[in-house]
Amino acid sequence: MKALVCLRYGPPEVLTLTEWGKPTPRDNEVLIRVRATTVTPAECLMRSGASPVGRAILGFTKPQKKYQILGLELAGTIEAVGGKVTRFKVGDEVFGFTGFSPGAYAEYKCMPETGALFIKPANLSHAEAAALVDGASTAWFFLKDKGRIKSGDKVLINGASGSIGTYAVQFAKHFGAQVTGVCGAANVELVRSLGADRVIDYTQEDFTTSGVRYDIIFDTVAKSSFSRCKEALEPNGRYLVTVMGFLPIIQTVWTRLVGGKRAIFAMSIEKREALGFIKELAEKGALKPIIDRTYPLEQGVEAHRYVAGGHKKGNVVLTIG
Repeated sequence: MKALVCLRYGPPEVLTLTEWGKPTPRDNEVLIRVRATTVTPAECLMRSGASPVGRAILGFTKPQKKYQILGLELAGTIEAVGGKVTRFKVGDEVFGFTGFSPGAYAEYKCMPETGALFIKPANLSHAEAAALVDGASTAWFFLKDKGRIKSGDKVLINGASGSIGTYAVQFAKHFGAQVTGVCGAANVELVRSLGADRVIDYTQEDFTTSGVRYDIIFDTVAKSSFSRCKEALEPNGRYLVTVMGFLPIIQTVWTRLVGGKRAIFAMSIEKREALGFIKELAEKGALKPIIDRTYPLEQGVEAHRYVAGGHKKGNVVLTIG
């Protein structure tokens, strides 16, 4: 099978399209013919090796073989099933998250039937379904589970035009919140079209000094900090951040102990329940995937280069076959 592999850390050019052994499903696994995957900042970080924490997981000097094919979210068709599989059948169209077992940058990927895998929303293409998985499930996890969002909350989404941010705006409106989105000038109309009640161009206004207070500040791009946002939070407000770092972890522990305003960092890994909720909303037309650009797998280097530039809106998709 064709696969886009990362044999060493570095710039996008380290990615190589090559032939790789086609996997065989175990008794509890399904074999997916991958039709679409995505390029996210997470894969760019994995490829670059810039994170010491990432290297501790993937390999210190180079990615271990099991991590050499990147790709965390996928959509495709089940081509074969293991002998003990009961949840899926050959021909099912699915979408899912590979978690700690990447490998979606390839024509085929095996996943356990009990994993974060669900029947694809019937009204979406494979590209649209793949673009839903991680961004939407992460937004859902932070707002619902960690932010405890409720109707009437004042919610600010920092990075509202990105993959997580575009879904966070839509989810916050779904939960009945008053939503403020923060993005660059070029994406103001996009964020407004997703339902934001107010949109702030970060080049023109600093939301942390405006005097407005929020129940939830969701920093989807880690471009701010709990310290900067603290005065913009209500007395029991929550600052949610998705990007791992030493300081967010310490602040999460400390603010949980002292009470009041809280910083909350967590990892969105278990996505199966979220995918069911996402599928339902997508099929009702209540959740819209935003795709900035689509590349074939053969142009994965170009896709990584574009995402690493930091100016994408929504999602960047790789199509396969």
